[in-house]
Amino acid sequence: MALARLKQEYLHLKRDPVQYITAEPSPANILEWHYVIKGPEDSPYYGGYYHGTLLFPPQYPFKAPAIFMLTPSGRFKIRTRLCLSISDYHPETWDASWRVGTILMGLLSFMMESTPTIGSIETGLSEKQQLAKRSLAFNLKNKTFVELFPEICKEIKAKLQSEKDLKLKATNAEITEKGAGTNNTNLKSEENVKLETATSGESGKTNAANQTNVELRTEKELQLSTPSVASANNDDVANGANGKPNVAASGDVESSSTIV
Repeated sequence: MALARLKQEYLHLKRDPVQYITAEPSPANILEWHYVIKGPEDSPYYGGYYHGTLLFPPQYPFKAPAIFMLTPSGRFKIRTRLCLSISDYHPETWDASWRVGTILMGLLSFMMESTPTIGSIETGLSEKQQLAKRSLAFNLKNKTFVELFPEICKEIKAKLQSEKDLKLKATNAEITEKGAGTNNTNLKSEENVKLETATSGESGKTNAANQTNVELRTEKELQLSTPSVASANNDDVANGANGKPNVAASGDVESSSTIV
């Protein structure tokens, strides 16, 4: 009976999909179903993909399935039977009219809560968000996930590639910005060198002009301190060739006076 019921439910899910949820039976065993829950936009799980299993008993729908989560979510332990009113943990609350879609909608609803139960864990918002990001690459490592959900795998790979492209773009922009800063620094250095060179040139001209002025002043001072040639010749005439008084000239004067 379980086989016929599950085949019917599979067709029903294909005709009327449940939001945020995809489910596929194992090709080897229709009593083993795999599901993927996409984290809703207004939740800490947004952007995450959560893979798990439903193990149906042969007595389904009169007995409930066991529910497991395989992807770390920050809400449930992985590979652990979850204690829910829609699982085999509580046969007293099970309703045979519930379908696969109903079960998974109940699981998603409980996932959005913080109510503790057997198989649940408590984590903060930041950790849940980090696990949501990591879930993409995590699920791609699961062979069964890749085989049963090829369309979701394409979606995940596209997201990962987009993130990679954004990181590369940001890195290139940072490198370009640093390069521009280095070029500006080099330009400023070159301008400083040119300015220093020009300043040195002006300083050299000033020093040369000062040196010329010093030389001109020195030459003028030397000219003022040296006796003129005319003054020297007059002294020689007055004192004689030897620099002594001209005696002969005085004697001649006296002799002339005596004779008279």
